[in-house]
Amino acid sequence: MVIATAAEDVPRSDPTRDPTRDPIRALLAPSTWLTAAHLLLDAVVGAVTAFVVSLGLFLAVLLFPFALAGVPVWIATAWVSAGLARLERARYRLLLGVAIEPQPLPAFQPNPLRYGGVLLRDPGVRRRALHQVLAAPLGALTGGLTYALLTGALALLATPLLGLAVPAVDDGRGTTSYAVPFVDNWAGRTLLAGIGLVLLLAAPAVLRGLASADVAIARTLLGPVPEALAQRVDELERSRARVVDAGEAERRRLERDLHDGTQQRLVALGMTLGRAKARYKQDPTAVGELLDDAHQQAKDAVTELRGLIRGLHPPVLTDRGLDAALSAIAVRCPVPVELTVEIEERPDATVEAIGYFVVAEALTNVARHSKAAHASVTVRRERGGPLWITVTDDGVGGADPDRGTGLRGLADRVSGVDGQLRVDSPVGGPTVITVELPTAPAGLAR
Repeated sequence: MVIATAAEDVPRSDPTRDPTRDPIRALLAPSTWLTAAHLLLDAVVGAVTAFVVSLGLFLAVLLFPFALAGVPVWIATAWVSAGLARLERARYRLLLGVAIEPQPLPAFQPNPLRYGGVLLRDPGVRRRALHQVLAAPLGALTGGLTYALLTGALALLATPLLGLAVPAVDDGRGTTSYAVPFVDNWAGRTLLAGIGLVLLLAAPAVLRGLASADVAIARTLLGPVPEALAQRVDELERSRARVVDAGEAERRRLERDLHDGTQQRLVALGMTLGRAKARYKQDPTAVGELLDDAHQQAKDAVTELRGLIRGLHPPVLTDRGLDAALSAIAVRCPVPVELTVEIEERPDATVEAIGYFVVAEALTNVARHSKAAHASVTVRRERGGPLWITVTDDGVGGADPDRGTGLRGLADRVSGVDGQLRVDSPVGGPTVITVELPTAPAGLAR
């Protein structure tokens, strides 16, 4: 885990934390006017996002009683909301220099009812929707205050120019030019111009205050959910402990396999060669059978070593990638497997190895426990995106990661790279295992 220093944690261009105290320099700073542009855009962007999300929520509720037609509308609204939030975070980053970490959507599930329920229960989805519904009144407030402050300050500052541009007119009740008696003399106009200058010089501080409040609300509603982060840290700690235990158990297994298998074969090979050496001194023509036996033992030891190495990391995975490695697994599986691999860009070796062992363990479980007649494996990755793996079988279902070590081991492997594993296995089937493996650094390691 990489922890940023205090200097790194606050972007230098963050206008909400601008330490500049010179009002003139602050007024002329580009960050002030970028902040003003951001606050003025709040009104427009807020109205659009509030309308889109509110309309989606309204239609989802309205259509829900009609054969659950509101469920796909709700799922689409949650996706659109996530896309709008992504654009909002980009606007904060470009105009304010503020980076807001995203709260990812829950992993996709093929069952729309289950997926809709997961989205509804997810606090990140609800927080995003709340921010976008409140964006209209909040944007009207921040944008309206910014517009009134800047235009009012400039209008007051320009009142002396009005005295030069528009001549005074005596209508018999006093000299008036603008229907405001207070500005009908130079003293009044000078005072108003001074007030406008003060407001203009105070504008950067006011804009920073408005932007700070805006950023605080956005971080709370668009950023990671604190409870989710705490749960994620706890889960990673437990997963790390299980991975350490699993690594120690694997080390002991390899030690036992080498001791009981390969080492014994090599000892037997040495003894056979010793017998051949001793017999060669007595009868050189009688060692052929012993040499043949030694040769076979050497080949058996090499085969066993290759099997152990293949269990650690198959060479075909390194040489030819997931497509070829998974094809070999699918061919060896006793259950017929339909394999689809669509990878636009090959992931790094760690993610590739985890994906390989996830599919291998999942198909092993299918063959041993599911009583399935058919299974399918889909692996896809768009350029620059995560690696998605879906393993489906038509067996009896009832798979539960809490009741077995196989699926729990898969979850530990996946969580090691901050991925997500979801198991949908109702009793009676089918069983669907969905895995998302991010190919970027984990969020906690930034």
